[in-house]
Amino acid sequence: MHLFKTFLASHSLKYFYTAVTAGTDFPVFTIVGLVDDEQFMYYDSNTKKAIPKTEWIKENEGADYWNYWSQGSVSAQQTFKANIATAMQRFNQTQGVHTFQKRFGCDWDDETGATGGFEQFGYEGEDFLFYDLKNQRYIAPVQQAFHTALRWNHNPAELERWKQYLTQECVEDLKKYVSYGRSTLERKVAPEVSLLQKDSSSPVTCHVTGFFPRGVMVTWQRNRQDLDVDVELGETMPNEDGTFQTKSHLRVKPEDWKSQEYTCTVQHKSLEQDIILPVTEENINKDLKTCYNPDGSSPPMGVIIGCVVGALLLALIAIGGVYVWKKRSSGESH
Repeated sequence: MHLFKTFLASHSLKYFYTAVTAGTDFPVFTIVGLVDDEQFMYYDSNTKKAIPKTEWIKENEGADYWNYWSQGSVSAQQTFKANIATAMQRFNQTQGVHTFQKRFGCDWDDETGATGGFEQFGYEGEDFLFYDLKNQRYIAPVQQAFHTALRWNHNPAELERWKQYLTQECVEDLKKYVSYGRSTLERKVAPEVSLLQKDSSSPVTCHVTGFFPRGVMVTWQRNRQDLDVDVELGETMPNEDGTFQTKSHLRVKPEDWKSQEYTCTVQHKSLEQDIILPVTEENINKDLKTCYNPDGSSPPMGVIIGCVVGALLLALIAIGGVYVWKKRSSGESH
């Protein structure tokens, strides 16, 4: 049975608001909007303008939409400037580079009609505060957020407002955006898979890149039995071309994989059959400066991006607010 039926009809809308203390080369405030993990809008404090990042949103929303987003983003920027200052005070910090983030959004399954929503705050890439939608209350995982959670939980009107937004308005927006960009958002791009190893004492890495949509399953087997130990799965991250990449590491001794059958299996909705790559001397690439396609052909662009410029690209995207952490924003100051 294929594991990815659950991904076929699921869509998501997410916003990342990121504030960074002044003194770096990056904007002090950014907003990134994602539909199905594909960026469709962007705002930063340097330009003070919200801009489209996909053709489908550009073709379907006009000046009023972008003016609305720009005005709201300027206002949110001031709120987040206060938020990061308050967080620094609570953590007894007076200088240095610090980040405060908020992530919020919703998901919708267009087959079952099921929906969900979330709101989360983070400081320095760690959980700070989140909204429990089911129980309509804020939960503080760190002591420094207790005061905020207590105050917000005593504002029933605001709690209800967020519930209405996450369960209704956000879902309506998501459905609209999916209708705009269905041909793009529901495209399928198959992954390229490579095995990498720096030296005989390093883990064997199964590098999977160039796939869309984001959902992917990477597993290891020994003699056709799934392995759970000595396995480390990396995060799924974006490539420059709008596709995604991920890595899974297996710590195994050369004498073991030479004497037994080890494989990396990749499952993705674009594939009619799973990709199964045996761990063999021929398949392992020990030159980490270049990646290869196991069939012997030239490296695809997705692999080149993932191996050569992936780290730099992901760092820049992270600073822009997409994957520094995972949180959301409304406009309330602490």
